[in-house]
Amino acid sequence: MSKTILITGTSSGIGKATAKYFANKGWNVAATMRTIKKGKDLENIPNIKIFQLDVINEDSIKQAVIDVVNEFGVVDVVLNNAGYGLMGPFEALSKDQIQREFQTNLFGVMNITREILPHFKKNKNGLFINLTSVGGLVTLPYLSLYHSTKFALEGFSESIAFELEQFGIRVKIIEPGAVKTNFGSAMELAKNDTMTDYDSEIKNMQENIKSFMSSENASTPEMIAETIFSAAIDESGRLRYLSGKDAEQIYSVKREKGDAAVMKMMKQTLLGKE
Repeated sequence: MSKTILITGTSSGIGKATAKYFANKGWNVAATMRTIKKGKDLENIPNIKIFQLDVINEDSIKQAVIDVVNEFGVVDVVLNNAGYGLMGPFEALSKDQIQREFQTNLFGVMNITREILPHFKKNKNGLFINLTSVGGLVTLPYLSLYHSTKFALEGFSESIAFELEQFGIRVKIIEPGAVKTNFGSAMELAKNDTMTDYDSEIKNMQENIKSFMSSENASTPEMIAETIFSAAIDESGRLRYLSGKDAEQIYSVKREKGDAAVMKMMKQTLLGKE
């Protein structure tokens, strides 16, 4: 019997690539997204069904879980992939932007986890795969809110792994580096027109992050999808999966040389500073 995975944020990027990858491997895929019409190119792929789900709307989550279970009977894996990127100096961030970042990247994952847990507990089986980032282990300049959510998601995922193990439920974390999607260019820039003292560094950051996201060490969405699939079928107790040459390189600098070394590297690479 085919297994079923529920994936959030499948309208583009890693989510869409992962939906296709699992379907090609014979899995049933519940591809969820805020706007159904964005999933037209997934509609005719065997094993994929599209469902409306907005991770910041609890009623939407509840209905999507009901619909997916009614369609497939059992959900074996949930991939929390949906995310929102926000760049800019913390001083310029509005309260609404801060709330949206946490609602999407952290509270949305918590809401979905809470909603699917009774189903997993009933089946005495289930796997949560949470897409964080190497940015949940190291930071880049001017992404303080994004990193805050990813560091928090790392801690949340690791801690609930302890408490859910007794019910046959596992948790895994995927930590990609740069990925060749439109995520970087679509990242919202928090800017206060009366606050110009950050402008020079922000300009350098924007220019250099484009190169960072398209470098030869950056991964394709399909490469991340392959890592996610490997994690889904891995029966070991492994928790974290770094994904991408750049992610491995960046984290190795921090692990082997410490925080000062990785911060110096980021200043040189992204801000053009010694």
